[in-house]
This record gives sequence, structure tokens and C-alpha cells, in this order.
Amino acid sequence: MIFLRILDRLEELLITVLIAAATIIIFVAVMHRYLVGIPLLYPYLFPINLSWAQELCIFMFVWMAKFGAAYGVRTGIHVGVDVLVNKLDPPARRVTVLFSLFCGALFTFVVGTMGAKFVHGLYYTDQVTPDLELPSWIIYLCVPLGSYLMCFRFLQVAWNFWNTGHLPHHDETQVEGVEIDAPGAGARGITR
Repeated sequence: MIFLRILDRLEELLITVLIAAATIIIFVAVMHRYLVGIPLLYPYLFPINLSWAQELCIFMFVWMAKFGAAYGVRTGIHVGVDVLVNKLDPPARRVTVLFSLFCGALFTFVVGTMGAKFVHGLYYTDQVTPDLELPSWIIYLCVPLGSYLMCFRFLQVAWNFWNTGHLPHHDETQVEGVEIDAPGAGARGITR
């Protein structure tokens, strides 16, 4: 479905842009902090105000974490303890997995709804962030948006599991770009 592919790409793009931009901003702010101590550069760098950088990066990482959690549900990279679930017979395992997915969907729906109510109430205030002076409701908007997306991802995984019996799974032993000869043989080399 084209809508899901677009949503997947937007989710990945948002996470990538946020982490890349936050990393660059932090690097520039730290370099500024250390270079301003050099007497030769002091007159040029001291007038530059980067006090807002830390606050912006915190907000960017919060947004990235909320949408990254939804990405984690979609791709199966969340840590899960499924030793007992995997020992169940297939019908009981199916019921248990679906129950846990629906519990995740319910929880994230409740968090999203509470976040939406909070943001709605905050919208009518004049509260702004300390350094950037952005309206606070914009910052907290990540809670309902990220939680509702995560709820959707739980339902998407449940639907796929209902139809196919498969859950998204991330192979934590595979590293992209590294090829393994045989079990226990170690890395052969980096592929290009």
C-alpha cells in the first residue's frame, strides 16, 4: 500500500534528520565553547550566542525517541523477553502475542490521548520554552503524534501477525556490511 510506504519513509526521514541535525548542532556548540577560549579567536567567537543549542537538541532527541519507538515496533528492534512465549504451543502463543500487541496498542493510545489533552490545554496558554521561546505546545506535540503512530504500528504488526503468523524480527547478530563465513567463524571482511 502506497500510504504505508510513504509513512515508513517519512518516519525514517524524520528520525534521520533529527539525529543528524542534533549531532551537528552539538558539535558546533562544543567547538564554539572550546575555541572561544583561544585569545586569537575570542573577539570573533564571543559575540556568537549558542545558548539555545542545548535546548534545541534536547527537543530534537525527544521527538526522535518518540518516533524511533514507533519505528522500533514496526521493525521488531524493541527488546522483548519471549522465552516463555516461544515455549507455548502455537495456539496459546498466537493468543499471547496478539494480547500483548493489543495491550501495547491500548497503552500507546491512552498515552497519546492524554498527551493530546495536555497539548490542547497548553495551546491556550502563553507558555514558551526558556531559550528558544517557542510555544511549549509545539514541543509537547511529539507525545500524541509519536504515541498514536506507535499505536498504529502495534495494530499494523498485530494485523500482519494475524494474517501471516510472523512478527517483525531484527537479527541482532548481523552487522550491515560485514559478511560471516560460517557459524563461529568470525567476520570475513567488509563488503563493498
